[in-house]
Amino acid sequence: MSVLAIGLSHRTAPVALLERVSVTGDALVKLLHDVQRDPCVAEAMVVSTCNRVEAYVTVDRFHAAVNSVSNLLAIHSGVPVDDLTPHLYVHYEEQAVEHLFSLVCGLDSMVVGEGQILGQVRQALRLAQRQGTVGATLNELMQQALRVGKRAHHETGIDHAGASLVTAGLALAGDLAGRRALVIGAGSMSSLAAATLARAGVGDIVVANRTYERGARLAETVGGRAVHFSQVADELAAADVVITCTGAGRHLVTPDMISGPTFLLDLALPHDIDPAVRALPGVTLVDLETIQESGIGSREGDAVPSVRALVADELAAYLDAERAAKVTPTVVALRSKAADVVEAELGRLRMRLPGLDDRARDEVAMTVQRVVDKLLHEPTVRVKQFATSPGGDHYADALRELFNLDPKVPDAVREVEL
Repeated sequence: MSVLAIGLSHRTAPVALLERVSVTGDALVKLLHDVQRDPCVAEAMVVSTCNRVEAYVTVDRFHAAVNSVSNLLAIHSGVPVDDLTPHLYVHYEEQAVEHLFSLVCGLDSMVVGEGQILGQVRQALRLAQRQGTVGATLNELMQQALRVGKRAHHETGIDHAGASLVTAGLALAGDLAGRRALVIGAGSMSSLAAATLARAGVGDIVVANRTYERGARLAETVGGRAVHFSQVADELAAADVVITCTGAGRHLVTPDMISGPTFLLDLALPHDIDPAVRALPGVTLVDLETIQESGIGSREGDAVPSVRALVADELAAYLDAERAAKVTPTVVALRSKAADVVEAELGRLRMRLPGLDDRARDEVAMTVQRVVDKLLHEPTVRVKQFATSPGGDHYADALRELFNLDPKVPDAVREVEL
């Protein structure tokens, strides 16, 4: 099975199209299962964020899988596949792993170096694990990717290469000190928003969330207050700054709910705020399109080359480990066959020399085993070394031919390992 990544992001598609393709909640679960149930796909995981939707799958047929996943993305979004295809990117095998590693490091984000993507990939993996759509291949790959992302954020200055989406958006709001803010939602992005507002000196922070208790916990961390979701309209009238990122899938803020000059930051896809509010006097609406067009946070800092080097090193190490793992079943099969030969010959020895005492029999057995181990040591070590070089699979094939190994044995060993 090979890894295939297919999707679209802020780099390949306009935000309006991303809004149509974006999936959350039950819709995301359904897409995940539909992809995994496709005959071309063995394992599946879907990453859906405010600026990307991409599926990671394991496949044995490249072209058929690309067509299947593309069609499923089109069906779930309602976007004709012919309109969607020009915006899709496809990464296969080594390129898919490299893309994933770059993604978790923040190199592919709208705001370079932002750390939210690491948590978003982790959430996507947990969802796929709960739904049973990932197996050994994607589990191991994603765990390795998360480790690479942690290294990049802990060992380099990539976090400072660009602002977060929240910081990038609020940079367009001017001085926030003493202003009143309403945060709608209590997820990870909303938590970051509340913390950013508090650091900027906002005088009154109100958190509104569908689950009041969760909103109250967030409000407490920033010295703010929580309100029930039904009070959003009342709080909008008093707020100078509004930040929303709920994933509700519909407009929570509409023009009739705005009564005065307000700065609104909408980080949701689909949008939480009706774009029509832009026509209201004194109202400024900043959304993902605005941030994308402004270019805030998209500049690469000094840390980016270091992160790219880290990704290259981690990719090489991952591929070497993958190639070595592919020859392991052949090595196990070779040693298994050698053990069978040793056991058969010792059985013949027992039949021919029934009077041989136990001590002598054990000594002969140990001697034969040492001879076999020494003969097999060099070829098994060398085949693992050769496996990390281009065309390394050919050495395992040669080993199977030279020792007439049963081709089914390595497959059986691989299944046991999984």
